Amino acid sequence: MPLVYRQELTCQALAARRIVRKNQAGSLGFALMLLDLRLRHRHRGSVRGQAGFTLFELLVVLGILALLATFAAPQVLRYLGKARSETAKIQINAIASAVELYALDNGGYPAQQVGLGALMQPPPGAVRWAGPYLKKAEGLMDPWGRPYQYRNPGRNGSFEIFTLGRDNAPGGAGEDQDVTN
Repeated sequence: MPLVYRQELTCQALAARRIVRKNQAGSLGFALMLLDLRLRHRHRGSVRGQAGFTLFELLVVLGILALLATFAAPQVLRYLGKARSETAKIQINAIASAVELYALDNGGYPAQQVGLGALMQPPPGAVRWAGPYLKKAEGLMDPWGRPYQYRNPGRNGSFEIFTLGRDNAPGGAGEDQDVTN
């Protein structure tokens, strides 16, 4: 905006303020007051340094967010580990139910050599196989991406389905503990 035009607008605004002061109740005063407000609003955005955030303000906000993330992240990771263990328990119970259905149809549990694959495809010699007993073969993988293990006969029952947890080693605690039916 040229300097001369800006000075004219400023002069008009000053004149409008004088008229408004002299004629407070008149409609002309009200109209000029609106013109004054409109002119003020038009120039406010063009003044440099009044809009936006400073670099310091942005850095402070980022620092606060980083501090909050530092405290929240370990708790979230703990919940994630607990959720994987719980998911493993639920999946093992579903697989155990499928093994029971297999036993009802075939007169016995799958042999350990055949394993849990007998729930998805008929093993050799299974004449009365009525599967698949699970919807997806991915259901035979634990939350850590390894296949569930099957033992027939089991240590505490007729069969055992288990996973060794995150560390894939016997024993452990927390997310590393073994999950079994």
